[in-house]
Amino acid sequence: MSEAVVASKSSHDAGHAGHAAEVRPPAQWTGNKVFAEALAAYGADHFFYVPVILPGAVVEMTARRLNPIVAHTEKAAAYMADGYARASGRIGVCGSQAIGAANLAAGLLDAFMARSPVLAVTGSGTPETGERNFYQEADQRGFFAGVTKMSSRVGSPTRFADLIRQAVRTAVSDQPGPTHLEIAGFWGSLGTEEAPKPPAFEPQYGACPPCRPSGDPERIATLAKRLAAAARPIVVAGSGIRASQAAAQLLAFVRKAQIPVATSLDAKAAIPDSEPFSVGVVGDYSRDTANMAVSEADFVMFVGTSTGSMVTRNWTVPAVGIAAAQIDIEPRELGRNYPLEIGVLGDPGAVLNKLAAIIAPNPGRSDWLARIADLRRQWAEQAAKLEATSALPLRPERIMRELSDALPEGALVVVDTGHSAAWSCRHLYLDKRGQGLLRAAGSLGWSFPASLGAKCGQPDRPVVCFTGDGGFMYHMPEMETALRYGIRTVTVVNNNASFSQEKFLWRDEETLSRNWRFSPVDFAGAAEAFGCAAFRVERQGELAPALSAAFAADRPAVIEVISDPMVAAPPSWAPGSPGPAYGGAV
Repeated sequence: MSEAVVASKSSHDAGHAGHAAEVRPPAQWTGNKVFAEALAAYGADHFFYVPVILPGAVVEMTARRLNPIVAHTEKAAAYMADGYARASGRIGVCGSQAIGAANLAAGLLDAFMARSPVLAVTGSGTPETGERNFYQEADQRGFFAGVTKMSSRVGSPTRFADLIRQAVRTAVSDQPGPTHLEIAGFWGSLGTEEAPKPPAFEPQYGACPPCRPSGDPERIATLAKRLAAAARPIVVAGSGIRASQAAAQLLAFVRKAQIPVATSLDAKAAIPDSEPFSVGVVGDYSRDTANMAVSEADFVMFVGTSTGSMVTRNWTVPAVGIAAAQIDIEPRELGRNYPLEIGVLGDPGAVLNKLAAIIAPNPGRSDWLARIADLRRQWAEQAAKLEATSALPLRPERIMRELSDALPEGALVVVDTGHSAAWSCRHLYLDKRGQGLLRAAGSLGWSFPASLGAKCGQPDRPVVCFTGDGGFMYHMPEMETALRYGIRTVTVVNNNASFSQEKFLWRDEETLSRNWRFSPVDFAGAAEAFGCAAFRVERQGELAPALSAAFAADRPAVIEVISDPMVAAPPSWAPGSPGPAYGGAV
């Protein structure tokens, strides 16, 4: 019901009740209008939600040519907003009515772990309904406490504007992350009430980073001298590079300083695989040679990474105690897991620019750079054997090589966790101009809905989701969402009819096989039934033409690739290992 209808009906009812009430004109501003105006001001041109939440605001958004997207689950809506935010650099916005709040909060966990700026809004109870067993009402504070930087309640229409401003500013500033606003009323019905005309919003806070603190010059100068003096320095770069949009600054710095660089998977696309200073992805999901290079360094500079367990292989690569420096925009991250010689608080891009301006390469590092070149050669020679195999069913190494070769310029690849991440670390090569990658921070099933959000954030960019059958089955109904809104992504499903990553848990016992082996599922057939373009790949050489046809399709596309369920990604290399584990375990 529109605000105009609500205002007129209220006055009409009051008159019949015997009160002297004058029929007022429609409210100039309501909470709904404030919310839609805020999204427009911050450049958030999509709102991902499960109805019913702020329906009046949805009407206002549509009038402003914004794009409300109704998903099939709240968790998928949160993942879409997350993918939108990571791909576009702008604030992602999602919402649900009160009962869906727990599902929406669960979907924010990946954004929280990945430093992704997302604003979630939910309906809630009111002072009149609290503690009365009102339908679908629950206390939401606990749901959001652990997965947001801020969670506040909008209990008055006069607070809509300033709390939205605070929530957006908090989400994008410093270390980005999700925020939450609980709006009074079953479906946020507070939004229908009259609000004062809001103050001007702050468009600079619609994107990350809104501010680029450049760091203490003295610390940066000290760091430049320390890097120049090190015999075997290396850079370990993480998701802060993506959040800062600092890929160009990172590449320029390592080339100027002639220092090798390893990345987390989330920062993989910041450095082309063909770059001579790149050693690949380091940590638990990694290339063995990257772990070897980082373990052999005598000085490590962490940039935009939380130094968590995944990027450090449970803090063994590099070993705790290594001479280290760290650059991060969040002061709590400096020295969190590795004692530092030098910590620089600042935006990674801005600090790297300053470092590049004053650093000079050390001409005495020829042996170290030769070692890096040798590790790169070792990987290329050994990995090529499995990437060129003619074995059937297809091995994942061959699938990833064919996918790498077929991806067009500018493609954004969105990958799941688990084996999808492990194979992408090892055998996905992003060398063409403008290619990028986003990855789940840990939530299996994230990649498909996130890829839809990413495509909404960058509609002119080719977006490819790479997931396994186990991950895809989390959110298959969102194929209908993609079709309904014309979100033309291409989803590559590695179908090995299993959770093969868990195979080792069940000791190859037939009675336990159903704990990791799936019943046969025809994903291409399911996609076709949903109305999507569908392709099935079973042999070498079939993926490239399928990918080309999928991009040319006038609708979302799914490519099902049949692969060997008995091939598992090998464990990551660790200090003390006899040598690289190039081949997948069978």
